[in-house]
Amino acid sequence: MYLKNSQIIVVKIGSSLLVDENKKIRKKWLSSFANDIKKLRNKNQKVVIVSSGAIALGCKKMNYNKKNIKLDQSQAIASIGQMELMNLFSQTFARFNLNISQILLTLEDTEERRRSLNAKRTFENLFELGFIPIVNENDTIATTEIKYGDNDRLASRVTQITNADTLILLSDVNGLYTKNPKIFKDAKLIKKVSDLRKDLSNVNIKGMNEFGSGGMQTKIEAAKICQLAGSSMVIANGLYNNPITKIIEQNNCTWFSPKISKLDARKKWIISSVAPKGEIIIDDGAKKALRSGKSLLAAGIKKISGKFKKGDHIKILDKKNVECARGLSSFTSDEIIKIMGHHSNQIEKLLGYVSKSEVIHKDDMVEV
Repeated sequence: MYLKNSQIIVVKIGSSLLVDENKKIRKKWLSSFANDIKKLRNKNQKVVIVSSGAIALGCKKMNYNKKNIKLDQSQAIASIGQMELMNLFSQTFARFNLNISQILLTLEDTEERRRSLNAKRTFENLFELGFIPIVNENDTIATTEIKYGDNDRLASRVTQITNADTLILLSDVNGLYTKNPKIFKDAKLIKKVSDLRKDLSNVNIKGMNEFGSGGMQTKIEAAKICQLAGSSMVIANGLYNNPITKIIEQNNCTWFSPKISKLDARKKWIISSVAPKGEIIIDDGAKKALRSGKSLLAAGIKKISGKFKKGDHIKILDKKNVECARGLSSFTSDEIIKIMGHHSNQIEKLLGYVSKSEVIHKDDMVEV
């Protein structure tokens, strides 16, 4: 059982678990959830909670309909609701002698390596102090993040940053099914997924997008990040009281086992980037070179898209626009435009200054 052996556990809860359809706070549920967390802490397991709900609680306080508010309004509502959210956690968890802290993140905070390392140190210090970090998306300043309104991928990033062993995604369904169980009676729960491509080859993920605010697709993307980070992940029904105890006792859920990988921390970071800054299209010769473990040179680049800086995450596509690798660019997009298609010994002349010969070094690149 993954949970039993996990030293660090990340739990993601959605706003529908905190606030019901009638806009009432599910206090009994939250109390049972806090009781579950207390049990984990009693076993010396460290816990991080990634919680949605700021906008939902803000709407409740202001008596607004979430569907009718605009983006700039939602940022203000999130600011109001964030106080409500933390007060709710603080009051509930205090009854179980659990200390909490708040960490607000955006996807950018988790994408940039330096900022993520700072976040990692903060988590580690909070663990040492015996506090439980409550992580939420920083909806008060975020823009595109609010639009998809789902914390699944953010939770998987937090799992990666904290080197957590397990991510628990509490959803409104028991897990991943072979078909949409709300439509098909013969749908079966998939208990374990080891290989995303093989095990889910006959599953219509897009047909299940009604589950949760982000749909099943974002949960699969989160699973990919966790697997490549060496973490297990579970999708389980969070609507029941004591949802974590239910996972442990009944195991009626979907587990994604970690993918055994030799990727080092740097390469794990590259492969799981949620938001690459640009794309490079390469020829067949360059693709063959990458497959044999060589660096990407300017001569093999046919086209680029996007505006990016040195060190940014880049997708590498073949001539058919199929992603074959990801990496950290040694050049800006403007520089690549000047040197693409040319041999490495011409770079200094084309740019007017000495630079690296590899556009993306093999040590900064991972095949996908």
